[in-house]
Amino acid sequence: MAEFELAYDKTLNAEGGYKLTNIKGDAGKQTYAGISRVFHPTWRGWLEIDAGRIPPTEWVRDLYRDEFWSAIKGYAITNQSIAESIYDMAVNGSPSVAIKLAQIVVGTVPDGVIGTKTLAALNSFNPRLFRAEYTIARIARRDTVVTKKPSQLKFFHGWVRRDLKGAQ
Repeated sequence: MAEFELAYDKTLNAEGGYKLTNIKGDAGKQTYAGISRVFHPTWRGWLEIDAGRIPPTEWVRDLYRDEFWSAIKGYAITNQSIAESIYDMAVNGSPSVAIKLAQIVVGTVPDGVIGTKTLAALNSFNPRLFRAEYTIARIARRDTVVTKKPSQLKFFHGWVRRDLKGAQ
């Protein structure tokens, strides 16, 4: 089975590590370790940050595991690179989008939920082929986002670099 800690370390690095950011134009607005205040306003780490303290790293890890790894059922995916690819897109996009893209790649109904059929398809799919096709799907998704919201064009190249790095 795929291991959360390996996926977490790679994605946290892609998110910039344990730092507070507020990038103009980013839909997530203020983030800490990639955790968006907009999308996770009740995360307990915000209370620490607002008090001028650094949240424990375990709190960051818990959110990533509970909100993203569990949502993609990473613990039930047998291939580490497949699980990492889906997990990273879940963090950088959303679990539903990440799962739908994976479902399109493996040929199951793209409903955004990993059930028994999707899990079986993921676990029997060629990992190299999955990574290649999933990377293409991720990049196509980025293009759709930028087409709908041209203000996001400034993030496009960074997203694609992240997608390509995950394909290796």
